[in-house]
Amino acid sequence: MSTPTIIKETPLSMADLKSEVDQIQKRDGELSYRTKRTHEYLDQFAIKGSAKLSDALRKMDMARLKDDQIAKIVDLMPKTVDDLKMIFQGTTLTLTKENMKKIVDEVAKFA
Repeated sequence: MSTPTIIKETPLSMADLKSEVDQIQKRDGELSYRTKRTHEYLDQFAIKGSAKLSDALRKMDMARLKDDQIAKIVDLMPKTVDDLKMIFQGTTLTLTKENMKKIVDEVAKFA
């Protein structure tokens, strides 16, 4: 049995994952059972246009935001600063209220 090696780990938002699954479906023609179930889930819950939001958050130039945190923001689309605080409650990330407001305003443009 072969043992795969992980070359690189990158966090993906649900919209990014959906586009990857779509590419796999085009390439292979038919998806496996688990991939089909994942695709069905992503069809229901992935937000269209969130790739643009991901790019916009990266361009905001907040050095403290990492890729996995941006993916969480894109997937959950917080509507208020309190919602954003709940997303980062278990992390060591500290953002000013002004930066949080900027993030929420940016999310509101894409919601």
